[in-house]
Amino acid sequence: MIIKSLKLSNYRNYDSLEIDFDESINILYGNNAQGKTNILEAIYLSGTTRSHKGSKDKEIIKFGCEESHICVNVEKEERDFQIDIHLRKNKSKGIAVNKVPIKKASEVFGILNIVVFSPEDLAIIKAGPIERRKFMDSELCQLDKVYLYDLSIYNKALNQRNKLLKDINYNPSLKETLDVWDRQIIDYGKKVIERRRIFVKKLNEIIKTIHENITENKESLNIIYEENVSAEDYEREFFNSRDKDIRFGSTHIGPHRDDLCFEVNNVDMRKYGSQGQQRTCALSLKLAEIELVKETVKQKPVLLLDDVLSELDSDRQNLLLNQIEDIQTIITCTGVEDFIKNRFKINKIFQVENAKVTIKESL
Repeated sequence: MIIKSLKLSNYRNYDSLEIDFDESINILYGNNAQGKTNILEAIYLSGTTRSHKGSKDKEIIKFGCEESHICVNVEKEERDFQIDIHLRKNKSKGIAVNKVPIKKASEVFGILNIVVFSPEDLAIIKAGPIERRKFMDSELCQLDKVYLYDLSIYNKALNQRNKLLKDINYNPSLKETLDVWDRQIIDYGKKVIERRRIFVKKLNEIIKTIHENITENKESLNIIYEENVSAEDYEREFFNSRDKDIRFGSTHIGPHRDDLCFEVNNVDMRKYGSQGQQRTCALSLKLAEIELVKETVKQKPVLLLDDVLSELDSDRQNLLLNQIEDIQTIITCTGVEDFIKNRFKINKIFQVENAKVTIKESL
């Protein structure tokens, strides 16, 4: 799959933008705060309906405007898709595929598979559990629409239950209505846990060889899925925790408290890994993510590298770049000299300056 073109209007710092991408390596270079990352964000949003930076729709719309528009043209399996997304300040976003409006955002998932790698991802190993759950969910939601549905129902029920738990402290009679949300949480929570188990198992099968190659067989990486509760014990532990949940006004049992542990030679990298080891684990994770997409959907994903190369040493840069020669890649950076020095083939170069994008024929 490849992204053929992108059009933006009233998006972040862009009044309007039209850009055609090469099917291989694309470089967006320029100083910081010029709009490079905004282009990658728009691409990611078109495939997932969400910003990879966690921004809300109203924060993305250009200041002083009421709406923003993204249009992405994708080629996949010799078919063309046009994804249009309208972001609105005071309404939910409008989405159309091939100019046909869709009712559910989930219908966009799977058209465009995207792997994004940014400096923030280098910290995923030492960051909190929220970031590691976000990694699992963002990848699984792109690969599995059933998981996306199950997770969505689970999160909605969880939010309703937590609100109800707080209200019970002021109105104890509401306790009788907990059963409605509890049943949904348990049923869909089990499905989330079981699918995450399969995901981590597949990820381990791929990442082991990748990490060994990166470390020249000196280190063995294993990802452990740390379930807050097993699917088998979920119902029992969930109801045993009900009094505690009411007392504290929040739900303590469930996959919303899961985590991932990255062990290198049986050592927990979250606590005891050096910065170099943690970054190598993060690099292995992203390379494994690419291979997982290939294996699952039988298509190569689009790779977005958001100023991450400047954060890697030359060895890790080369390991990453060697893996992307057959994948459409869009890279942001402050300069292109390093790529030329490394004899890296660039197919299309764009200079980004003050929300203006210019194709550069030569340097």
